[in-house]
Amino acid sequence: MHYDVFNGDADGIIALVQLRLAQPKKSTLITGVKRDISLLKQVPVAATTSVTVLDISMEKNSDALAMLLENNIDIFYVDHHRSGDIPQSKKLTALIDTDANTCTSLLMNDYLKGQFANWAITAAFGDNMNESAVKLAAQQGLSAQQQKQLKALGIYINYNGYGRTVDDLHIAPTDLFNACLAFEDPLALINAPDSIFTQLAAAYKADMAQAQSAEVLADNDVCKVVLLADEAWSRRVSGVFGNELANLSPNKAHAVITLNETGTLNVQASYTVSLRAPLNNKQGADNICVQFPTGGGRAGAAGINQLPKEILGKFIATVSEYYA
Repeated sequence: MHYDVFNGDADGIIALVQLRLAQPKKSTLITGVKRDISLLKQVPVAATTSVTVLDISMEKNSDALAMLLENNIDIFYVDHHRSGDIPQSKKLTALIDTDANTCTSLLMNDYLKGQFANWAITAAFGDNMNESAVKLAAQQGLSAQQQKQLKALGIYINYNGYGRTVDDLHIAPTDLFNACLAFEDPLALINAPDSIFTQLAAAYKADMAQAQSAEVLADNDVCKVVLLADEAWSRRVSGVFGNELANLSPNKAHAVITLNETGTLNVQASYTVSLRAPLNNKQGADNICVQFPTGGGRAGAAGINQLPKEILGKFIATVSEYYA
C-alpha cells in the first residue's frame, strides 16, 4: 500500500497534484489543516510499501521517518522547511531545499522538468513567493491576466488550509486535492462552470473584509503585530492576512495572533502565531519561532501553535530585537 502525505495548504496540495498528474498512483491520502504537520506518524508500518511526503518539516517528523526507514519502506520526501539531520538511507530519496525563494511545488516542478508549470506558479503565488512565481510565469509566456488569475487561485487554496480543525475550512484538503487533480492546467479549473475558484473567492473576500478591523498590538519601524478574534473566519485568514500585510510593508516583519480555545478555565490560555519575515529580508522567521514551544516553519514564514498568553510580550520583543 502506498501513502501520499502532504500539507493541506496550496504548496502541499499542488505539489501532489503535479506529481500525480505526471505519475498516477493508487494511494491513501493523509493530510490536514495547514498547521497539522506531524502527519507521518499516521502512516501504519504494517502493509505499507512506500510513502510520498510533501511540504511537511522533516525535523518535525523525524521519529516517524526513522521508524518507516527501519522497516525498509521506500520514502520520497520533497520539502522546503527546516529538515534537521537528513537520514542516510538507500530507502530515502529526499529533495530538500530551504532557500527562502523556493517552495515544495517549485521543487516538484524542477523534478518533473516543468510538465505542469502553471500549477507550480499557482502554488508559488499561494505561498507568497511572488518573485519566483513571476519569473516562472515569464518563462512560460503567461500574460498579465493569466498571472493574476493563477495568483488569485493560489491565494484562495492557501487560505482554505488555515483553521483549528478541518471543520473550520470551506473544503477539506483531500477534496480540494481531488478537485484540482481533475485539471492539467489551473487556468482550465478557474474557467470551469461551478468552479471551486468562485466558491473560494467569495469566502476569501468576506473573511478578509472582517480582518481589516484587527486590533494592532504593536507597530514600530521593524514589525507589526495584530490580534484577531477567536472565530473560524479569523483562523482561516491568519496566514493570508499576514501575507497581505507583508506585501503592503515589505521592510517590516508581521505577526498575526489568534486566541486559542481553552475549553476549560484550568487550561492555560494561549495564542496561535503566524509570523512573516520582511519581504526585503526573508530570513529568521523560523529561528524566532523555534525559540518557543510548538514553534517551527521556514526562513520567510513560520508559526507557533500554542504561545502561552503571558509570554506574548516576550515574543513581540524577540521579533522587534531580531529585525532591529
